[in-house]
Amino acid sequence: MATEHHNPFAHSPMAQFEIHRFIPMQAGGVDVSFTNSSLFMVVALMAVTLFLSLGMRRGALVPSRWQSMAELSYEFVANMMRDTVGTAGQKFFPFVFTLFMFVLFTNMLGMVPYSFTVTSHIIVTFALASLVFIGVTVLGFIKHGIGYLKLFVPHGVPALLLPLIVVIEVISYLSRPISLSVRLFANMMAGHTMLKVFGGFIIMLGYLGGWLPLAFSVAFIGLEILVAFLQAYVFAVLTCIYLNDALHLH
Repeated sequence: MATEHHNPFAHSPMAQFEIHRFIPMQAGGVDVSFTNSSLFMVVALMAVTLFLSLGMRRGALVPSRWQSMAELSYEFVANMMRDTVGTAGQKFFPFVFTLFMFVLFTNMLGMVPYSFTVTSHIIVTFALASLVFIGVTVLGFIKHGIGYLKLFVPHGVPALLLPLIVVIEVISYLSRPISLSVRLFANMMAGHTMLKVFGGFIIMLGYLGGWLPLAFSVAFIGLEILVAFLQAYVFAVLTCIYLNDALHLH
């Protein structure tokens, strides 16, 4: 729920995840206010657009640093899709590439001091995961029709165990958006909470005793940057795996 009033627990490690309304708006009784979360989503989209535009502005034979990074991002996702989905999935490259870049940039923006980590909210990550889940399910039924249900019946399963296996497969399939969203949300929230806690230790212990938590915080920031990239990669690669199931019924 968005907050508007002063929070007496403003220095709590969890205060950094609060939603604040910048432009209050209502649409049909639904709160559609422009918040700090909305702002950083827009900033992330602008940053991705600027990054790719600067990288591909000239398209030189000998690439500049910006061009090299843009091409590396492109090839990274393209190779990931070729390895997991094959050539049949290349038509979905724009979607996966956009998803990867959005998650990566929102994660990285969250590492900037006094910024907001969009992916630390389950509603955001669940919305992204639900988009993937619904899209993949629709694609599977469009391509295979009712035969898509064969995905829940593994080959070679004894008839006696088939009802149990089908139930397990259905539950596993329906839990995809939950596992996909919770993984990203939990990692980002836990990491930023830890950084806030150790930042508080540095202030509490002062110049004499704050060196140890300061050293840990510096090392933990490096780890969080790595986690920010890895979580974007995991989100994208699992999307590719789900696409592969929808296309090939594996």
